[in-house]
Amino acid sequence: MALKAAIIPVTAFEQNCCLVWDDAARRATVIDPGGDVPRILAAVEAQGLTVEQILLTHGHIDHAGGAEELRERTGAPVIGPHRADAMLLANLERQGAAYGLDGARNLVPDRWLEEGEEVMIGGETFQVLHCPGHSPGSVVFVSTALRVAFVGDVLFRGSIGRTDFPYGDHDALIGAIVMKLLPLGDDIAFVCGHGPGSDFGTERRTNPFLPR
Repeated sequence: MALKAAIIPVTAFEQNCCLVWDDAARRATVIDPGGDVPRILAAVEAQGLTVEQILLTHGHIDHAGGAEELRERTGAPVIGPHRADAMLLANLERQGAAYGLDGARNLVPDRWLEEGEEVMIGGETFQVLHCPGHSPGSVVFVSTALRVAFVGDVLFRGSIGRTDFPYGDHDALIGAIVMKLLPLGDDIAFVCGHGPGSDFGTERRTNPFLPR
């Protein structure tokens, strides 16, 4: 498999920005550039890559705060999340001020994503799943062929995304995890927005937030 990936922790939230690339073509996707754009670009340059697209799982500051700057500096389009997060992306500067993060800029993606669409990451096809609850427009990128997923803040090792925001929906989040993610297979490994990853089987069996 020519697909390679690296995790670049960004911002004070230690968000897992993901750099994913085709090792043969040297073309890369950046997933969730929450900030620290110079650090992201340094990783891109170190690998000799060209950024071809920027994917967002959702519109929170620690995942999307650097997307506009990265788009400007690379010329790569911003794709995602679901349109339901438009209000979050339109208030990134306010989010940044509230959390003490400098440099965040409001943005409108070049393309919104919908349930059932596909995106190409490193030459591989990933399905788009709309998984609201943590935010209204959260999406997950899953490759059933590669048995890997990028889940943003929908699911964590031993936990789930926060739903105590005014727009949060705990039942919707649990429903998305149980009905959309877990049925894809226990062996699917995932990269989450913060902390170490896991796989769907481990979380199905041990995650205290999920029903048995």
